[in-house]
Amino acid sequence: MLEAIRRAAAFLREKQVLHKLGVLISIAVIAVACYVLYHMLRGIDTYEVLEAIKSTEPHQIALAALFVAAGYFTLTFYDLFAVRAIGHDHVPYRINALAAFTSYSIGHNVGASVFTGGAVRYRVYSAYGLNAIDVAKICFLAGLTFWLGNAAVLGMGICYHPEAAASIDQLPPWVNRLAAIAILAGLTGYVAWVWTKPRVVGRGPWSVTLPGGPLTLLQIAIGIIDLGFCALAMYVLVPDEPNLGFVVVAVIFVSATLLGFASHSPGGLGVFDAAMLVGLWQMDREELLAGMLLFRMLYYLAPFLISVILLTFREVIISARSKRLRQAALSLDPSPPPEAAFARKRSDSGA
Repeated sequence: MLEAIRRAAAFLREKQVLHKLGVLISIAVIAVACYVLYHMLRGIDTYEVLEAIKSTEPHQIALAALFVAAGYFTLTFYDLFAVRAIGHDHVPYRINALAAFTSYSIGHNVGASVFTGGAVRYRVYSAYGLNAIDVAKICFLAGLTFWLGNAAVLGMGICYHPEAAASIDQLPPWVNRLAAIAILAGLTGYVAWVWTKPRVVGRGPWSVTLPGGPLTLLQIAIGIIDLGFCALAMYVLVPDEPNLGFVVVAVIFVSATLLGFASHSPGGLGVFDAAMLVGLWQMDREELLAGMLLFRMLYYLAPFLISVILLTFREVIISARSKRLRQAALSLDPSPPPEAAFARKRSDSGA
């Protein structure tokens, strides 16, 4: 049985079946989202949306910004955990925080976060001796933390309120509750699996030792806190009436986020918005759109601009430092470089 599974996996890798399937799924998700969004946005009054943005209380925006900041602060522990898990304890927390914040904020906006976020992480961590394989392991473990947190939040939220997910997937609530129980059972099984003995995935230099039971629970907690803060930011910005409760908004928000992530579109643009409009159909569309636009400004645009500024300043500082080091080396060794000495010798011999 194991040999048959290995042969099937080798065949899928050789033919790139999973890659092609992923591309098709992304295209299908985006196409459906565009169709839904087109029908949902027909008849939207742009003036009313702008008025709803203007009428949003400043304390609501400030509170949402605080929750977004707390969410990004929690994201820094994704990298801190991953870097420590692969044994690079010499990397300070401030570097973990910089890599996590910039990679996620840029990856969220540019799209294809696995590649764009990985490139940013490599640029930051390579200064501390980490290579491409190390960065790939960090991305894998950080992604694992993200998915474990999502599984926990969706499992508990849908199990408690299956009607929230039913507004998006259009399935009966009892089917959603069974799916949520299955997710929680799978999550429990994974924790038990890594708790019994060390588990290794991958081969050769690409192998990664999965965190054990207690550390996996810590991963789940980090993911839950991160998603909780993000959902709170969205909850503060959506219309007050009708009051659906935080759990309903959180389940719909996480579901919409995952759909946007699956589409690989920048910031889940179109897909996230369509899912939110469908899931929160009870709310006034203009007011809901206003809240979603404010959330995008706080969670996507502002961190993206801050990340670009931080990385630019970092590159300027690194360049200036390298220049000073070269000048210091030349002052200690005033002899001309080999090329200049060779040219001078040829000139003298010609004379």
